[in-house]
Amino acid sequence: MEAAVAQCSHVAQIRQVVATSEGCQECLALGQRWVHLRECLSCGHVGCCDSSRGRHATKHHRATGHPVAGSAEPGESWAWCYLDEEVIDQ
Repeated sequence: MEAAVAQCSHVAQIRQVVATSEGCQECLALGQRWVHLRECLSCGHVGCCDSSRGRHATKHHRATGHPVAGSAEPGESWAWCYLDEEVIDQ
């Protein structure tokens, strides 16, 4: 018997968004580089991942409370819920 898998309670807040930039907005303004990009699935803000110097995607979540960011990397279709701390397959 398999254990039930909990599903993120914030999936319903995911919206179809348009990316606000082609790179991390804050890194571009600061002249910094990033490792990977994340897109806020509430508003389209593009920020860098936590492996990047600025960790701007997480900072965006903390500033706005927007719960879910998706990978903005080509060929990747997953998202991360900051509140439930779990990966969401899209």
